[in-house]
Amino acid sequence: MVSESILQEKEYTSKKIDKSLWLRLFKILWLHKTAVIGLVLFNIFIAAGDVVFPLLNRTAINTFVIDKGVGASLLNFSIVYIICIILKSLSMFFYFKFAGKIESDFGETLRKMCFDRVQQLSFPYFDRTANGWVVARIGSDASRVAETLAWSFVDLIWGVFLIIGITAVMLATDWRMAFAVLAVVPLVFLISVYFQRRILQAQRQARKANSLVTAGFSESINGAKTTKALGIEEQSYTEFSQKTASMRHYSLRAVQLNATFQPLIFLLSGVVIAMLLTIGGQEVLLETIQFGTLSMFINYADLFFEPLRQIARVLSEIQVAQANAERVLSLIEEEVEIKDTPEVEAKYGTLLNPKKENYEPLLGDVDFNHVDFYYNEKEPVLIDFNLHVKQGEMIALVGETGSGKSTIVNLLCRFYEPKKGEIRIDGRNYKERSVGWLHSHLGYVLQTPNLFSGTIKENIRYGRPDASDSEVEEVAKLIHAHEFIMRLDKGYDSQVGEGGDLLSTGQKQLISFARALLANPSIVILDEATSSIDTESEKLIQNAIQTLLKNRTSFVVAHRLSTIVDADKIIVLDKGKIKEMGTHHELMNKKGAYYELFTSQALQEKQKAFIQ
Repeated sequence: MVSESILQEKEYTSKKIDKSLWLRLFKILWLHKTAVIGLVLFNIFIAAGDVVFPLLNRTAINTFVIDKGVGASLLNFSIVYIICIILKSLSMFFYFKFAGKIESDFGETLRKMCFDRVQQLSFPYFDRTANGWVVARIGSDASRVAETLAWSFVDLIWGVFLIIGITAVMLATDWRMAFAVLAVVPLVFLISVYFQRRILQAQRQARKANSLVTAGFSESINGAKTTKALGIEEQSYTEFSQKTASMRHYSLRAVQLNATFQPLIFLLSGVVIAMLLTIGGQEVLLETIQFGTLSMFINYADLFFEPLRQIARVLSEIQVAQANAERVLSLIEEEVEIKDTPEVEAKYGTLLNPKKENYEPLLGDVDFNHVDFYYNEKEPVLIDFNLHVKQGEMIALVGETGSGKSTIVNLLCRFYEPKKGEIRIDGRNYKERSVGWLHSHLGYVLQTPNLFSGTIKENIRYGRPDASDSEVEEVAKLIHAHEFIMRLDKGYDSQVGEGGDLLSTGQKQLISFARALLANPSIVILDEATSSIDTESEKLIQNAIQTLLKNRTSFVVAHRLSTIVDADKIIVLDKGKIKEMGTHHELMNKKGAYYELFTSQALQEKQKAFIQ
């Protein structure tokens, strides 16, 4: 069942446009200033053309129909008219060209800036932010902002210049008829704003309902087996029907509002034209003005309401798009919690622009000195934690869930940083070198291996993009993955599927080991890397682990204790403190917490093997 809270949709309820927000976006938009200037200029040319053509029509009627063309050249007039048509057509061509270019280029810039920030953000951000929320900002939110700035803001410019131009011409021609048009303007604008806000509010509610429908449909498909196993098909159908009924309600509401709004504006424009015919008709009869002038006013009156509607629509759209803009800018401007000092960046570069020529080798000595850490200040995870690890040692971390095992390796990888104390690598505080330097020397294998869509060769090469095919095959052989790879139809060019779905868990894990080994890391992290492995793959995985860890400093978060009996140090953790530490034999002889864990797990595995 999908609730609105699960969707994590951020509501936008403010009725004011945040000027500072849009100014910050305009600074980014100004990176494409050539296209922006061109778009604005050609938009003004279009507005000027809309003002000029009724004037030309007035001239045509008054001069060539009423006055029979006395003292005027029809040919010259026709040439001017054709030139104006060509100029407006060209302006429209370049307007659409520049607007489309800005939408695509500005959208690309926003997405790059978002993705740039995502690459730099630390683990704490992803702990509190749903992946789908980040994807929506880079995708639909960035597209909506680019579309609004490329088209809606420009429509606003067109509408303002068109109103100014029409007003100026009407007042200069006949102020009484001009006021007949202008008197209705405030009423039309207020009605337009009133309806546009409510139409867009209904559309937002319809989109939100649509999100619930989509999420519900997706959840029903993913949970089809569970639904059938529990026999709750009727309940699922009822819930889905309620969501679609809600979407239908809000969609119809938007349609009904629009059905009222459009005829009302048409009625008001008809009233204005009737007033013009009354005032202007009398003046034509009195020969105060000519019929062509009356025709021009009627054209202007009809044209005048379109920019008013557009301005009301654009203001409402900007108000709605402001929520998208807030999301995009909040990601772009998100503070990076774990970052290098300016001095470190000057020497080692940044994550996206590293100065690898300045990277020193990492030998593998690690020291945790009086380290305190917590995710929640009231619930400390590590308290005055101390640990000395020599180069090449294998450290196994054992303990109950929440004891601090993963926290230790996360701090070592600098995914988080100590709240107190320091971590030293090769005798230096690891903050004195860059995050990129540290990560370039790490090999991290997760409990659930993460493969990317593509081939096996490409996934292994993620560890070192410049590696040759022979080097990829060499590490696969060392990890004992070569055999199963060659049994596949296309060998190393076989597709792994989304997330590696075309491979078994054991095969995915072997690929992740090969990827880590190809990078030739100095420190290796295995975060319960054997907990999900089937019995058939266990021996291959154990051989792969021995190959990967050889002559490297390693930290192994252990699930199966039988896999860490050869560790140089086994650390039993309890509530962020070291409860026991020693080799397997030392701890077994001690007959303490580790002894109880090991014997209990060994007994469970024997019982499981007997049942099978």
